Amino acid sequence: MWILIYIFSYSVSPAATNDKAEWRLLPTVEFQEFTSEDRCIAAKAKIEDTLKEAGTKLRGGLEDLKRAGAADPAQIIIAYNVECLPK
Repeated sequence: MWILIYIFSYSVSPAATNDKAEWRLLPTVEFQEFTSEDRCIAAKAKIEDTLKEAGTKLRGGLEDLKRAGAADPAQIIIAYNVECLPK
């Protein structure tokens, strides 16, 4: 058995919101079991491709907001990690 571990987190600058607290990571952690390493690696590759596409779209949207003076991409931190591990 193999376990896919997917961790996604983001943080928004307090300056970009009404919340003046410190930067906070808001993580999501998911686990999924696979019967083979190949299936786990295939799922990992699909997740990573999807995250790259989403990141490109997000950066484009943030750049549009920056040009409009409404936001700055530096106000958001996005991080993720996807791993396949033997059980």
